[in-house]
Amino acid sequence: MTNSETHWHETVLFLELDEEEPTQVKIADKVIALCKVADAVFAIDDICTHEHAFLSDGIIADGCVECPLHQALFDVKTGKALTPPALTDLKTYSTRIENGRVWVAI
Repeated sequence: MTNSETHWHETVLFLELDEEEPTQVKIADKVIALCKVADAVFAIDDICTHEHAFLSDGIIADGCVECPLHQALFDVKTGKALTPPALTDLKTYSTRIENGRVWVAI
């Protein structure tokens, strides 16, 4: 087994997710924000790339998460930084919903 292999991790129930607020989950040494948009869930790094702030303390609107510290916007599907002061994109992770639970690939 190498470090580059992907492993799926079971997290929260899909029904527990809120479409307006990200949910923080910890998987191994990573802190991930789960963002529910309609019937899908997206997983992104939970730390803003501009300054150390948890995006899970922000809000989700129109497929974007807003950082609670300086209001930078990130696309939850792609991790792309959309507005300053954030200039660096977020890492994204694959997700799947199985038996009502959200799984994240790390």
